[in-house]
Amino acid sequence: MNGAAKGAIVGGVFLAMAGGAAYGVVTLVGDSGDHGGDGKNGSGGNGAVTAQRASGPVTDQETGQIAKAFLAAWASGDARTAADLTNNAQAAQPAVADFTSKALVSKAVITPGTANGTTVPFKVEAEITHEGTTKPFVYDSQLTVVRGAGSGKPLVDWQPSVIHPQLQKDERLRAGTPASPPVKAVDRHGKELTPEQFPSLRPILDALRKAYGEKAGGTPGVEVWIEPAGADAPKRTLTTLVEGKPGQLQTVLDADVQAAAEKAVAQYAEASVVAVQPSTGDVLAVANHRQDGFNAAMLGRRAPGSTMKIVTAAMLLEKGLVAADRPAACPPSATWDGKVFRNQDGFSLQGQPFSTSFARSCNTAFISLIDDVKDNGALPRVAKEAFGIGLDWKTGIPSQDGSVPVTSGSAAAAEYIGQGAIQMNPLNMASITATARTGVFRQPVLVKASLDGRTLATAPRSLAPGVSAQLVRMMRQTATSGTAAKAMAAVGGSDKGAKTGSAEVDGATAPDSWFTGFSGDVAAAAMVEGGGHGADAAGPIVARVLNAS
Repeated sequence: MNGAAKGAIVGGVFLAMAGGAAYGVVTLVGDSGDHGGDGKNGSGGNGAVTAQRASGPVTDQETGQIAKAFLAAWASGDARTAADLTNNAQAAQPAVADFTSKALVSKAVITPGTANGTTVPFKVEAEITHEGTTKPFVYDSQLTVVRGAGSGKPLVDWQPSVIHPQLQKDERLRAGTPASPPVKAVDRHGKELTPEQFPSLRPILDALRKAYGEKAGGTPGVEVWIEPAGADAPKRTLTTLVEGKPGQLQTVLDADVQAAAEKAVAQYAEASVVAVQPSTGDVLAVANHRQDGFNAAMLGRRAPGSTMKIVTAAMLLEKGLVAADRPAACPPSATWDGKVFRNQDGFSLQGQPFSTSFARSCNTAFISLIDDVKDNGALPRVAKEAFGIGLDWKTGIPSQDGSVPVTSGSAAAAEYIGQGAIQMNPLNMASITATARTGVFRQPVLVKASLDGRTLATAPRSLAPGVSAQLVRMMRQTATSGTAAKAMAAVGGSDKGAKTGSAEVDGATAPDSWFTGFSGDVAAAAMVEGGGHGADAAGPIVARVLNAS
């Protein structure tokens, strides 16, 4: 960046006094003419800026001038001018206007930092005022200057995160008295669960507040929050002006298991884990470590890879097509409807029982039995009728309860090994392991149904006699001498079992890593997007959670 432009950015401080008599606005260095947005969103010319360069990469000088002009307009409360300096004025104008009218900003100082190429960081030091109460609202954000696709003008690339780094598409900044009172969530032993101590619980606690704030008996205060785009999503509190009176909400989470889950997922990017109690269905821990803050542990929809073989094995066992101790064919490859399915590294097993094929995660031992099943709906039925997948779970907050659709041809074959159209998340896979462990589906819950009288999902039937015992036996073998042995070696005790999985995702450079296991009366499942093989990333996460129980 040249000296003059850089000085303009670093030295600029923009002060807005909403509701006051005047605004402090810095005169732009080298500015002449007004700054209109891209042709489709705004009007007007771009003065000296575009006269210098109307094509090619955005220059340092253009970056400095446009960033300064936009921040000055925003700070002064001029939403129209600020919006016209972006490449999406239609979306930018209401967001900038909301900053004072809906987020109740009474004063703001915006201080630009030193540009890094076409990206300019800045600090917002604002004050929120509501009914005579004022509180600081300070944060950092950034903007990027791009060349308008139609006009060639340098413009701020509009993203909601320009206004606040946590804002996402179609979300809005709001302040006032929220509809849901705050809650003091406690674990099964009465220990308070706070987002400060358990950061990945924040979206879960927000969702619990939305669902149970009024039932818990609290009274709302005054807050600044992010209003979500979807009606079912909870708002996200950013700061509190006036403390409300929280009502106490009893959950079935376990603070110790939650702490272990938080530490475990923190070791891997895009990681999620859930732990449940098989004997009750209680959710003991939910943790996510993701850039987008999404609760993928409960809301994710991704193919679970070979962890799905727990359900496929149950279906094959019930039909009498396999038995844990009966030999099963495991060739290097198998073809179904023109598609070739292979085992990892092309391995094969000769004369080994089905339990070994399960423990070694032999794809072809499952695929080669499709002809004998003769029913594309068999796997979806077992998943729903015995494992509760797709039965509209009511955990206490929004969650996805999995999907195993009826398909045909090679797509049906892919479902046998957890690929294709199947969609799961760690909550679903932890529940599947819990069901295999006990033979009975118990719908996972975060809060007891007695709190609000909701009706929990119930499966039409239990697993057939003997099937659960064989599943547990095969999972134990997997944990001691199969693909899960390395990860599960860290789990104490002898009553443990597991299943690994990796799921290919279109366009991804590495498969998703999946792992599910049990130890005593705890079942856990983890997923790491792009984490590789199941035992590589998800396995250590599950092992750490199981050790904390």
